[in-house]
Amino acid sequence: MTAAAFTDLIDLAAERLGGAVLLANDEFFAPKESLLRAAAAVWKEGEYTDRGKWMDGWETRRRRTPGHDWCIVRLGLPGVVRGVVVDTAFFRGNYPEHCSLEGVSVPGVPDPEQLASDGGVRWTEILPRSPLAGDSKNAFAIASGERFTHLRFHIYPDGGVARLRVHGEARPDPARLARGQVLDLAAMENGGYVVVCSDMFFGHRQNLILPGRSTHMGDGWETRRRRGPGHDWTIVRLAARGAIQRLELDTDHFKGNAPGRCMLEWCDAPGADATALEQGAKWQPLLAETPLQPHARHAWDAISAPATHVRLNIYPDGGVARLRVFGAIA
Repeated sequence: MTAAAFTDLIDLAAERLGGAVLLANDEFFAPKESLLRAAAAVWKEGEYTDRGKWMDGWETRRRRTPGHDWCIVRLGLPGVVRGVVVDTAFFRGNYPEHCSLEGVSVPGVPDPEQLASDGGVRWTEILPRSPLAGDSKNAFAIASGERFTHLRFHIYPDGGVARLRVHGEARPDPARLARGQVLDLAAMENGGYVVVCSDMFFGHRQNLILPGRSTHMGDGWETRRRRGPGHDWTIVRLAARGAIQRLELDTDHFKGNAPGRCMLEWCDAPGADATALEQGAKWQPLLAETPLQPHARHAWDAISAPATHVRLNIYPDGGVARLRVFGAIA
């Protein structure tokens, strides 16, 4: 998978999804928590702390003994890692020469010291020792198809990394996807994924299925103002094939730019890619064209046969904060 392909996937380690750097063997110059910050790294000219130059990232001291530095990351959403980006922004003379990555899947909330101890868990290497460039976004595709809950990030021998992004597909505990279970089939934390959309000029399509309510207008899916005929739309792959029972659509924070109306459809097309869904899927009505109110939560009962995807059509354009699709797993 190319970098362009995997960076479009969800960042499984994102802070807002619960990702955290649990433990690091050293963080003398800059704290480990900075590694997962959502915002891009910044440079502050002339700013120093009592330990040295202020850097926006995780940075260890200069190593004078054998070995290398490392940290342990808890993924916000357990899942299959398809690629990572090791961003060394502004680390020019102090970046690591190499990095590597290991993964493990453990139940519950394990103690970080247990994860770090010899023999505590069995780590699997998913990225062998690989060279890094300074002040660059170093992208690496990951071939492992295993589900992981935690990663161990190694840098050789020491230095600083601004950000770590872990792109992949969410895979919840299989027990959550048991037959007959009723849950939000579209939710990111359950394994839902927004496959494609007509436009996302102002807000990314994946925001539509994030956990919780939106926090501001930029925390939803929003298209540009349409000046020609037609309407905007997006397609969500459900976490599991299921019979839809209830729909919720939230235009929270969209006060002067909510769509005027919406309509939803469903299809049963296991394994279909974006092209097949756009051009060849047999879409069936789920919710007739319905007026929407700005800055409001809408809910409707719905009925479908087992479905794998839903299509949200908005008329003519605008922003939607969240979409929820509740149903029973088939």
